[in-house]
Amino acid sequence: MKALLARLQQKHRTISFPKGEPRLPDRYRGLPILNEAGCETGCRACLEECPTGALAKTDGRLSLDLGRCLFCSRCERACPAGAVRFGRDYRQAARSRNDLVVGGPEIRRAAALEKKLKNLLGRSLKLRQVSAGGCNACEADTNVLTTIVYDIGRFGIQFEASPRHADGLLVTGPVTENMRSALEKTYAAVPDPKIVIACGACAVSGGVFADLPDVQNGVEKTIPVDLFIPGCPPHPLTILDGLLRLAGRING
Repeated sequence: MKALLARLQQKHRTISFPKGEPRLPDRYRGLPILNEAGCETGCRACLEECPTGALAKTDGRLSLDLGRCLFCSRCERACPAGAVRFGRDYRQAARSRNDLVVGGPEIRRAAALEKKLKNLLGRSLKLRQVSAGGCNACEADTNVLTTIVYDIGRFGIQFEASPRHADGLLVTGPVTENMRSALEKTYAAVPDPKIVIACGACAVSGGVFADLPDVQNGVEKTIPVDLFIPGCPPHPLTILDGLLRLAGRING
């Protein structure tokens, strides 16, 4: 009875997403917006500030690789013309690595799994999480999804202890050399057909560790990837939005 009374006092705490728009923190940095109006041709202030080389300028046109972006806002602060700023859009996951390279305010958002695989999985998705050398930031935000606020279980999405009971992997970290073999073995243990989700800048591109001798520059260098979720770390809503789009629960 005490437990029931406590729940009645707490009232409903789970967010209404995806039926309603979520409330984001004031300091939240979402999808970067590129506006080249006033951007000088020879100016490289934002490019020189980017710690991962996510920004590029070709023939005077700016592009930004979300897969390498740390959302640190150093480029925004450095740009004298305001050509780069961070918006509020949390919808950033993509099915293709190339779709994460943007040249404007819009990206090609993640589409649902192919019909045959989607029908096989039904309305459930069981994932084995693998930390392949991560710093625990992406892992922490992934774990938050299991709390009462987000409650991914209501969508039929759960994290499994064994890869043999999973439909796929959610991988964080740049895939260090010490974790490469473990990731390959875990992937092999998941029954076919299976999916792989690269979560966070490190898992997508190597992040701040890219091109170091002991990392693989992301998951795709070791095993195939079906969904890329950018961020350092991704906000829980970005992860949840990507998972629901992959499962066909969100369109558009």
